[in-house]
Parts: sequence; C-alpha cells; structure tokens
Amino acid sequence: MLAPYVASIPVFFMNPVFQFLVTTPVMIIVGYGFYRRALISVAHRGANMDVLISLGTLAAYAYSTATTFFISGYTYFDTSVFIFAFVLLGRYLEARAKGSTSEAIRTLLQLKPEFAIVITEEGEQSVPADEVRVGDIVLVRSGTKIPVDGIVAEGQSAVDESLLTGEAVPVDKQPGDEVIGATINREGLLKIKATKVGADTTLAQIIRLVDMAQTSKAPIQRFADRAASYFVPGVVAAAILTFGAWTFLGLPSNDVLLRTIAVLVIACPCALGLATPTAVMVGTGLGAENGILIKGGEYLERAEDIDTIVFDKTGTLTEGVLTVTNVFSDTSLSEADILRLAASAERGSEHPLAQAVLRRAAEMGVDSSPPQDFKAMGGQGVTASVNGAEVALGNKALMDARGIEVKQGAKIREFEAQGKTVMLLAVNGTLAGGIALADRVRAEAAGVVTELQDMGIQSGMLTGDNQAAARAIATQIGIRSVHAEVLPQDKTAEIARFMEGGNVVAMVGDGINDAAALAEADVGIAIGTGTDVAIEASDITLLQADLRGVVASIKLSKRTMTTIRQNFGWALVYNSIGIPIAALGFLRPEFAAAAMAMSSVSVVANSLRLKRYKLH
Repeated sequence: MLAPYVASIPVFFMNPVFQFLVTTPVMIIVGYGFYRRALISVAHRGANMDVLISLGTLAAYAYSTATTFFISGYTYFDTSVFIFAFVLLGRYLEARAKGSTSEAIRTLLQLKPEFAIVITEEGEQSVPADEVRVGDIVLVRSGTKIPVDGIVAEGQSAVDESLLTGEAVPVDKQPGDEVIGATINREGLLKIKATKVGADTTLAQIIRLVDMAQTSKAPIQRFADRAASYFVPGVVAAAILTFGAWTFLGLPSNDVLLRTIAVLVIACPCALGLATPTAVMVGTGLGAENGILIKGGEYLERAEDIDTIVFDKTGTLTEGVLTVTNVFSDTSLSEADILRLAASAERGSEHPLAQAVLRRAAEMGVDSSPPQDFKAMGGQGVTASVNGAEVALGNKALMDARGIEVKQGAKIREFEAQGKTVMLLAVNGTLAGGIALADRVRAEAAGVVTELQDMGIQSGMLTGDNQAAARAIATQIGIRSVHAEVLPQDKTAEIARFMEGGNVVAMVGDGINDAAALAEADVGIAIGTGTDVAIEASDITLLQADLRGVVASIKLSKRTMTTIRQNFGWALVYNSIGIPIAALGFLRPEFAAAAMAMSSVSVVANSLRLKRYKLH
C-alpha cells in the first residue's frame, strides 16, 4: 500500500509475492483469534470490534491476493498488518494498565502461623497449625502469633489485634475471652482452647471473602465494544450499499472492489481500539507521578461514578498512633510530675499506651526514673515503686481493685465520650491525676469530607472501634453515617448495604481487616502506609498518607473518562466522514489506510494532553 510511495524501500520488499508470503502467516496466526471471536459474535447476532477488524483485514488481504496472482492493481497486504498492529498495541497497553489481584491472597496466607504448641498428656508438642483440632489446648508464649481462634483457658495478656481489627491498642485478655488466630500475644503466657481451626478461622474467612469479592467483579464492557455494536452494522451496510450501487451503475468490478475495500478500511476501528488504553496509560501514569497508583482502566471508569465513600477510622481518618492529649492533676502535683511518674512506671514497656506516655515525656523534656517492683496487671494497668513512692497507673478497675477512690468520674466520662483512653495515676494509695490519650485525626480529613460533599459524594465511616470513639471522630470530621463495632468478616456485608439501591461505593482503608471490604466495594482505595494486603486488595493505592489523594483520584478519573469520550467521538466522527468520501470514490484504499493511521495518531495525541492536567 505505502510501498509505491516510499523510494527508500528495497525492491525485494515491494514484491507482491514476498508481501503475500509474509502476510499470510500473520493472517493465520494473529488473525485467528480475531476471526474466531468475530464468528462467535455474529453467531450470537452481535457485532463487536472483532467483526470490523476481520472484515477490513480479510478484504484487504483477499483483494491483494487477487491482484498478486489473478488481476492487475495495487496490493494492500501491509494494510492488514497495520490494522492488527494498531489493535494489538491498544490491547497490550490495556493489559499493562491492569493490576494483579492474586498477591493479596498470598500475603494473607503468609500471616497464618505455621506451627502451634499443643498441650497433650505427654507434654508440649509442636505440630503444624492445620493439624490442631477443636478442643485442643494451645500454648501461646509472649511475642508469638495465636495459631487458632479460641477461648482463653488460662493466663492473662494483652493481645495485639491490629492486623485484623485495625485498632492500635492491644486488647486485654483473661480466662473466658475470645482470641483470633494470627493476632499477636504481646504479654504473658496464654493457654487457649481451640474453637475454630483450619478453614473455619477468622483469617481463613477473610481470605475467602477477598478471593470471592475480587473474582466476582464483572469485567468492564469497553466503550469500543458498545460503540461497535452500533457502528459495525452501519459500516457493513455502507460497504454493501457501495458495492451494490456502483455495480448497478455499471462501474468496472475492479473499481467497485476498490471503493468497497476503501469503505471497510477507513472504517476499521484502530482509533477505537486505542481510545481507551492510551488515555488509561497516560491517566495512570499521571496518577503515579502524583502518588496515586491505579490498577487499570475499569477502576478509572468506576471511580468517575462514585457517589458514596466509606472510610475506615484507625490509620485512615486518623494517624493510627496514640498520642497524649490531656494530663490532669487531682492533687498538688503538677502536670509535669504526673507525666514523670507515669513515664517512670511505664519505662521499658512496649505497650502502645506506655510508648505514647514515654514519647510525650520526651517531647516535654521530662526525665523518668527506673521503676522498682514493676508488675503488669492484666486488663488493668501496672504498679511500680518510683523513687520510694508506690505508683499505680491504669484504668478504673485497677483503682477499684486497690481501694482507691476516683473523684474524677465526670471528667473521665467526658474524655471517654470524646473517644479517648484514660489512664489514672495513684501515688501511695491516693488518686493523683491521670492522662488521656487518643488517636489523632488527620489534619486534612475534615477538608476532604467537605470537598467530597461539594462534589455530591456522601461520606460514611466503617470501623471495629467502639461507638463512642467512632462518633467522636466522625463529629470532628463531619461524617454523619457511622457504623461501629463491625467485625472484620462483617465489613463486606456492610459495604453491600451501602451499595443497595445502585449506589457506587468506594471503600478507603489501610488494614488487613479492610481487605475484604476494599475488594467488595466498587472501588477500593488503600492508604499506602497501610498493610500490603490492603494495598493488594484495593483498586487504587495512595502512596502518601494524605486523604486528599481520594479527591484527586476521583478528579483524575473524571478527566481521563472525558478524554476517552473525546477519543471515541473523534474516531467515530473521523471515520463517519471518511466512509461517504470513500464510497464516492474520492479515497483509494491506500489513502484510506493512511487516514486510518492519522486517526489513531490524533487519538494518541489527545490522550497525551492529559499529562498537562494538574491534580492538586
């Protein structure tokens, strides 16, 4: 097709027989998939891009074969090859834009403990975790993972459940309390009676939910196929009309075939095939440059229609780290004295509450002293001797157990209503004061919720934390819809309820407990500072711990989808104008193929304009 106009091409490559020999394998090997899908589409009384691609390539190939061996005229073998090349390029770019969904499952499986210590009549035995049976007593030492779901039979400890619940504060456990497999025993020795093992554990259920939610997502129906369902029958009709009209008017058969082929070639939807993937590649690239990782075009399309965003609390709306917010005194001791005694009592402890107190003391330049006779009281707090003074630091239960009168009930209730954790400090048997701690709200959270409301998007909160803490945070931020005390395995059901009535719902989270909900939502958005599982289960990842990326993601989606529609509009208008020109004989096949290529170039150029879009 182009060979007669390019003098630098060697004569050997211009030989029609050589072009036939090179093109034929392409038609068989590359074209097989297109032709097979086209036949299936026609058999089901449909018409997609594959039908038009098949018609254009076969028409050019058949005519070129005829001119090579039977009649005189130009060959258009390269037209068929170019059509395949453009379409396959588009599909390659599209495939590159998609993310993997299986890594989330592999990461979750890595959380599962491999072995468990089972107490038998013969003593302690280490066995594979999968071989533990319901009713077995499992020994869990400090700092190790709990291998099964169960009930504490003996011992007291603080268990870090943040991997599954997202909450930073370890949960105190004592006999009769339930524990979840894969959580971490932070303090003390526990004996656990197994109640759920293997596939019945909470972790296994979450793995199944992530798998089901990811695989159940219906693949997006591309704009190109929808456009082709109307466009293809029109093109075929135009080609038939061209052939019939010129035959009826007595035009030589060679010219009739040329005009018919020109119609099919100018209409071949290479630009349609590039319209989505080029815009998606540029859009996802722009997002990556701004710290927003988007796994593919289908997520960009879904994000455009989001009307409800559900946020996890801890680590998402909040920073996920406890900080001291208030220090109050009930005696003549100063706040610095209260902080010094508390830091001394907690010195060397790894408990998050203790770490928060120690950080605040360091920030304030308050020195602490090594404690003597340190004792951790499971579920209550600690006691110690600090410079000769008997210090007790913990909750009201600790004060009650030691017979210490608490006169700050109203203040404690006020702090707790704000979602804060209160630690009371007693010195020598008398209440001296206390410390309130909270997970600090992200500075940008309230502004993001307001901006989303201005965009017509409603916000909600979904958390495993208690009602008081959740509503306190929601009030600060401006969120009205609050769903608290939700178990990890129940979060997908809550997301499904948000999606009732056709709402397009995005879930924003950072923890393993959010993974299934992220996968269940129409669009899952993970905070990049969160767990690998949440990131892998999500559709969009924000590399920076900045919620403004949620708004930027939606804006990027809208701009990218606008570009895609412009691309489709240009391609369809361009081809629609070219069809009558080709049908009237003013556009030979070789120029039709060149025009088709220019249409593709214009689509790519329009997609590249996205690079200049400012997200912030």
